[in-house]
Amino acid sequence: MVYENLSNSFPSKSDEEIKQIAKNFFVFLSDMIIETIKMRTITAKEVEKRMVVHATHEIYRHLEQGKPVIGTTAHYSNWELGIHRLSLMLKDPLLIIYKPLSNKGFEQTFNNIRSRFNAQMVPMKQTLRQILAYENTPHMSMFLSDQTPARSESSFFTPFLGQDTLMFLGMEKIAKRTDFPVVYCHINRIRRGYYECTFSTLFETPKATDNHEITLAYNKYLEKLIHDKPEQWLWSHRRWKHKPSA
Repeated sequence: MVYENLSNSFPSKSDEEIKQIAKNFFVFLSDMIIETIKMRTITAKEVEKRMVVHATHEIYRHLEQGKPVIGTTAHYSNWELGIHRLSLMLKDPLLIIYKPLSNKGFEQTFNNIRSRFNAQMVPMKQTLRQILAYENTPHMSMFLSDQTPARSESSFFTPFLGQDTLMFLGMEKIAKRTDFPVVYCHINRIRRGYYECTFSTLFETPKATDNHEITLAYNKYLEKLIHDKPEQWLWSHRRWKHKPSA
């Protein structure tokens, strides 16, 4: 699957280039698995040492004005460690929107790790209700917007990495309904075990956007990151299992 995803995403690259990206990805994935296990016991001080944050004003300026924030990121770099870092950075509530797993025991284990520093885990189907419960309270809601939706959840396909891709629209729909600013959280690996996270406001007033404008901007932003450092994206998931109807 990794080789198929890479070959389809980078058709101009040679077999040797694809193999090298795949090799780098598997090394990165192995490290991340170990780092995720370590998240069960890592201290707050060590989290702050391991992930440096930049442009924090892109979040704080909204929260200080009393505006909740829609955060978005991807299965890129160590997004799991990013949950811990955001939890420690914010004094306001942090909601982590997640897709429930079929194995409930495994899901509970992951949620226990992710919520160690008081992040609140919110299943996708409860997203709007939970966000509206905090509507008048400064808070941040985090979405992994490169999730693969079920066909019943979305019918919007758009080119992404050169392939027609079914897109998760939940983040955009909630941003447009609430008009909370949308901030991208770009996590990047600096060296083994060390990361940085840079915040960028994508949209100040989502209600003023056209349909799919937020999703398309997100795609463009993420595509550039993947082209710059492809080994940090999660190539082992079935991102293109859905195809447009003929």
